[in-house]
Amino acid sequence: MTLSPTTRSTLGRKSDRAATDRADLHAVLDAGLACHVGFVRDGAPVVLPTAYGRDGEQLYLHGSTGARWLAGAELPVCVTVTHLDGIVHARSVMHFSMNYRSAVVHGTARRVTDAGERLHALRTIVEHLTPGAWDHARRPDRRELAATAVLALDLTEASVKSRSGPPSDDDADVAADLAWAGVVPVATVLGEPEPGPDLPEHHTVPDHLVSRVHREG
Repeated sequence: MTLSPTTRSTLGRKSDRAATDRADLHAVLDAGLACHVGFVRDGAPVVLPTAYGRDGEQLYLHGSTGARWLAGAELPVCVTVTHLDGIVHARSVMHFSMNYRSAVVHGTARRVTDAGERLHALRTIVEHLTPGAWDHARRPDRRELAATAVLALDLTEASVKSRSGPPSDDDADVAADLAWAGVVPVATVLGEPEPGPDLPEHHTVPDHLVSRVHREG
């Protein structure tokens, strides 16, 4: 399936960097760990980081019921996930850039009130962070569920943009040969798990976490 750009999700500058396949959107979202949620509160823009999870064409977000931004039944939002893959060093400072992959989703997030969907959404978020963690740890109890708000955002209106490759220097700067040019790669890696200070010594790192660290570390 392809992305169907709207007025809000159509790229302006550097439109040649846009992806058109919905699979590209899924790939950027699935590879991320945190998103930034933008909305308007009391007439002013606010952007907050939070965990998320994707199930098909649905993005789930969560937070405390005490958070003012999660108080309503619906909330117009803009959700962004960005991966920084490299710092591009050019011969001219005006051509310095970044290699990146980013996804921007526009829409009206709805408050999830159905008990079954709320539990499914929380599992989706937990499993997005670490597959296998939901079945390893204790499930949320009634008090915890009551203190947690969940939002669902449809992925219909979204854009994907990326840059890769070397710097784009002017021919004159290349000929002048005045400075080093290239890319410094940037990567997010998972480190070795560190046990909590109150964890009994007989506990070992669970298999689902070991496999993820070895796969993505």
